[in-house]
Amino acid sequence: MNQKEALAFVERHGVVLHAARGPLPNLAEAIAGDPVRGSWWSHPKGKEIFRAAEAICESPNVLVCKLVEGKITYVHRRLWPALVKLASRFREEQLAKVWNEHTASGAHQSKRERFPTWVPSEVMKEAKALSVAEAESILSQWLGLGRSA
Repeated sequence: MNQKEALAFVERHGVVLHAARGPLPNLAEAIAGDPVRGSWWSHPKGKEIFRAAEAICESPNVLVCKLVEGKITYVHRRLWPALVKLASRFREEQLAKVWNEHTASGAHQSKRERFPTWVPSEVMKEAKALSVAEAESILSQWLGLGRSA
């Protein structure tokens, strides 16, 4: 799976886990072609998984958060207005945008941007235009997932 295909995978599924086992499609396993035993870093397709994840994380059309079970979750932009409309159903940390930065020493440092600071103004407008019922309909297959996180 190349980077473009990885982004299409997230767009098609709407909500995807990075590598964790759970109730959603999993990017690492989609690339590997089967369940990944142990760390995906040591998988023969680990570099491919890394490149795909980087492309997804850098995409302006994907929110990287910990929506489902505290695990890295990718949410495609087409779902953001409904997510914003129903934000009160989730904990603040579930909707925070998360990423890692490399420090001067080479270590990774986890960063987060609180909800709704990361939400573009056009998405806020789209969310305001949605009714709660419309938002629930859009997110219906995922609504129960966020509650268990």
